[in-house]
Amino acid sequence: MDAKLQIFLQKFPHLTIQLEDITSATNNFDYQNHCIGRGGFGNVYKGELSHSEGRSMVAIKRLDCTRGQGAPEFLKEITMLSDYKHENIISLLGFCCERGEMILVYEHASRGSLDRYLRSTHLTWRQRLKICLDAAKGLSYLHDPRETHRRLIHCDIKSANILLDDQWKAKVSDLGLSVIGSANEEHSVIVTLAAGTHGYCDPEYAMTHTLTKESDVYSFGVVLFEVLCGRLCCTYSNGRVEQNLVRTWIESYKEKKLNDIIFKDPNIQPLEQSALEIFSDIAYQCLKESREDRPKMAEVVAELETALESQELFESQEFSEWKGKLFFYEELSKTTESPLNYRSEVEFMKLLYKGILLNGGKTVISCSSYCNHYK
Repeated sequence: MDAKLQIFLQKFPHLTIQLEDITSATNNFDYQNHCIGRGGFGNVYKGELSHSEGRSMVAIKRLDCTRGQGAPEFLKEITMLSDYKHENIISLLGFCCERGEMILVYEHASRGSLDRYLRSTHLTWRQRLKICLDAAKGLSYLHDPRETHRRLIHCDIKSANILLDDQWKAKVSDLGLSVIGSANEEHSVIVTLAAGTHGYCDPEYAMTHTLTKESDVYSFGVVLFEVLCGRLCCTYSNGRVEQNLVRTWIESYKEKKLNDIIFKDPNIQPLEQSALEIFSDIAYQCLKESREDRPKMAEVVAELETALESQELFESQEFSEWKGKLFFYEELSKTTESPLNYRSEVEFMKLLYKGILLNGGKTVISCSSYCNHYK
């Protein structure tokens, strides 16, 4: 082992895992029975291991130096994931650096990556929105860390790098390409070689090699449209990109033709109208050509929370019961002091829940437990 590398790794004795334990857990890196993924970094295996937080099933990334990744990426992941801990960021549980091997051990996200489920009928729209919200919270944490942490720009946000645990909680993964920005700066601009994945990469980043946190925001907007449309942003033929759908999605949004592209399946409840508008609006804002016009990830989180709230209400038993009283409430609402503005029945229900003024402000209708009574 290189002397400098050895000195660096001594800072993390609690994360050291013996190669013998890893080969035992993976049956000597048995590809057929233990390999759960592969990429430019090498292969990922699953196995049960003792580590810094106990013993559990883990994901074991075995870096393959012949594929272009080596010590820099290995050290970066250890450094990043040791400092940046969040429930929506995949956790580093340990590493191994023996006999020429560089291995990283992570918590095991048993359901794999989001890209595998874009067309799945097992996910309701409520679950889809929650997954997007989880991932947005993880990315927001990287962009705006607290205390002494510096901003982290991920550089490779895509649905394949959003992992799902057995409860469908989403976690941002793969920080090997990430770049550290300055702490407490409103805008961190970094000049670097363009990286990332075709289809997700910020066009301005690809052209100028200048990187900002808004580059990640663009990539996340692509992921939001993938979830909305139930498909990957690019189609491939013979290993090459055949079609990039991002421009088509943007034009469909502008022309108010979302119904032509949205994922539909008769086995799941549809996306509620106001949730659709909120979700598609923030996805489109992320893809704005000018970086200055794109939202911060904290704003994306807030909008997704509102969209999720609307969808949860739409799928609830309370809403089903309330719909039987819809005509009654609509007639009462015609006597409000000013016209009510709402985009859907769910938004109307929310207004009633807050309370509205009738008869020149002399009467108040308010609803508790989602409109089970009024006064």
